[in-house]
Amino acid sequence: MTSSSKRKEEVHAVNGGLKQSTWNKAISCKAVWDEKDEFLDVVYWIRQIIAVVLGVIWGVAPLKGFLGIAIFCVINAGVLYLYFSSFQQVDEEEYGGTWELTKEGFMTSFALFLVVWIIFYTALHYD
Repeated sequence: MTSSSKRKEEVHAVNGGLKQSTWNKAISCKAVWDEKDEFLDVVYWIRQIIAVVLGVIWGVAPLKGFLGIAIFCVINAGVLYLYFSSFQQVDEEEYGGTWELTKEGFMTSFALFLVVWIIFYTALHYD
């Protein structure tokens, strides 16, 4: 019996056999993910939230150019890496490795970040 399946049985017994919602698992440390896609969906949506928040901040603080893009990429990848490796402590190999989890939903969050950043910057700082 692997440690992952043993952990699932322990959590199932502690919860009285009740299934936790996805968002409760997302904010719970070391949650047990029954389905691979469920965790990947959480990673995807956390990226989108980060993109909107950073886009607003970058637009309000008149940040421009490559520096803004580079800082977004570092923060986006760093926060998600810390989330899945330290907070959730998932086995990265179950999901295709660290790189697969790090790039999950990155391009859509990057596009959303650019749109929000441009809208806020243009609305507040364009003469």
